[in-house]
Amino acid sequence: MVGGIANATASMIQAATLTIGFQPGINTPSSFFVMIIPSFRGEENVPIIFADCAVNIQPDARQLAEIGVASARNTRCLLGIEPRVAFLSFSTKGSANHADADKVIEAVKIAREIEPSCLMDGELQGDAALIPSVAAKKVKESSVAGRANVLIFPDLDAGNIAYKLVQWLGGARAIGPILQGFAKPVSDLSRGASVDDVVGVTAITSVQAIGGDR
Repeated sequence: MVGGIANATASMIQAATLTIGFQPGINTPSSFFVMIIPSFRGEENVPIIFADCAVNIQPDARQLAEIGVASARNTRCLLGIEPRVAFLSFSTKGSANHADADKVIEAVKIAREIEPSCLMDGELQGDAALIPSVAAKKVKESSVAGRANVLIFPDLDAGNIAYKLVQWLGGARAIGPILQGFAKPVSDLSRGASVDDVVGVTAITSVQAIGGDR
């Protein structure tokens, strides 16, 4: 399902919810960006998933968990790589005591219950999630810390600001936002989308459909 040129995102989400429904274990529509980082960890054009950067303003722990699970599934389907999901916070493994950090910790527990085979960890600060040398200092044992390729932001403020900073200051390519969580692929176009935008989003949606995990 591809739409949105003549409709608001909220209308697209409502239509998809009523007609398609959600994946198993998911009741939260969300979005992700594929951020193509020019150079990172000794490699070029590294894809990292950022979520949620466009839909949920203040997700609770359950919603945050579902965003993480949906993002992991899309990482496998769309990029063909094993997801390592980092739930981000201003705190790393209890370095700060606050309700916002507690929400992230609870989200990780719920996400692991929904998708126990997936590699997930949190709460992690951005550097602990991405940089091996920092992770070695801040985290004792983790299959994700220092190697994350999926970043789950605690709220829309953090996610939206982060992807735009990485895009404009870091020179990354931002592909999205792409809707997720639905039982079938759903993509929302901007009402200012060009023909190239339509072609690109349709191609991504087709790859998701072929992948069969959506």
